[in-house]
Amino acid sequence: MNYTQRQKNLMHALSEKKLDAIMVTHRANILYLCGFSGSAGVLVARGAGWVLYTDGRYTEQARQQAQGVRVTISKGSPLVAAGAHLAKAAPGAAVAIEADHLSVAARRVLAGSLSKRSRIREVTGLVERLRMVKEPEEIKRIGAAVRAGAALLDRALATIAPGVAETTVAAEIEYAARRAGVQGMSFDTIVAAGPRSALPHGLASGQPIPRQGFVVLDFGVILADYCSDMTRTVHVGHPKPAMRAAYQAVLEAQLAAISAVRAGAQAGNVDRAARQSLRRTKLARFFTHSTGHGVGLEIHEPPRLGRGGTEVLQAGMVITVEPGVYIPGEGGVRIEDMLLVTERGADVLTPAPKEMILL
Repeated sequence: MNYTQRQKNLMHALSEKKLDAIMVTHRANILYLCGFSGSAGVLVARGAGWVLYTDGRYTEQARQQAQGVRVTISKGSPLVAAGAHLAKAAPGAAVAIEADHLSVAARRVLAGSLSKRSRIREVTGLVERLRMVKEPEEIKRIGAAVRAGAALLDRALATIAPGVAETTVAAEIEYAARRAGVQGMSFDTIVAAGPRSALPHGLASGQPIPRQGFVVLDFGVILADYCSDMTRTVHVGHPKPAMRAAYQAVLEAQLAAISAVRAGAQAGNVDRAARQSLRRTKLARFFTHSTGHGVGLEIHEPPRLGRGGTEVLQAGMVITVEPGVYIPGEGGVRIEDMLLVTERGADVLTPAPKEMILL
């Protein structure tokens, strides 16, 4: 990973906003900027030098992982230590904090440790925007995570049967993932069967899979720090014509949205392509979430592919395309792939089939 360039990019972003320093507290952003993955850390980034503050649990880990920064092991709170450092090194500095990731209480503690001359400035998404376009090594790792996640579908299909609890299916997916050597799951595995498939985020429950109906499977893995995300919907028993039609409508909407993806396209236009497709089958009102999102060190990253989104897609972004239809009391369908945005379109990274699977 090119940590040197990432750090230069952040300093350039700070300079554009007339900021002297930033205190990076979000774990994924610290990992992105210097390679440290511990759960306790504050990265002070300024032109005169970068310092990572953590505690004694991570002494060896920080020294092994952190690149381009000086590691300081604090006896107390890393946040207080970082504030004290800035109070001494740059007492009149304009200091940015990650407003999305710092609690009110933590901000109060930080303010107490900084110099009274310091000016705290709240920023949102500053590092996250740098993370949107992936480096070649990141794309390689994401591709490996996508393939590892997709390989779990066969285990899920072998487990699904009438009477089997949703949690059992989820457990089999997650056990197979661990046996395959992943770090963990990207998010809590979704297994939603029958009428529960109409819940867009129907986490696996103790409900048994019915004799007939859709089963939505949404899962992903973390491999070498990078996430994957995939959704497939299968059907148990013989589907009604309306359910076949709903599945086909979602598939066509997804393909329409994928066709709209390319460098230079607005995120909102990808979302619009999916909705226009669903309007032709009068199912658009059952599509209740955005069409996609970025994926990388976190499962949800910018850009967001939703209504009215003006973010311009760039080559090297990795996104999901995942339209769905959720009919209360009946069931739901979602089909999700991960894509790499290219100059001419998109490369679909997810290798799993999308034809309707009957069990």
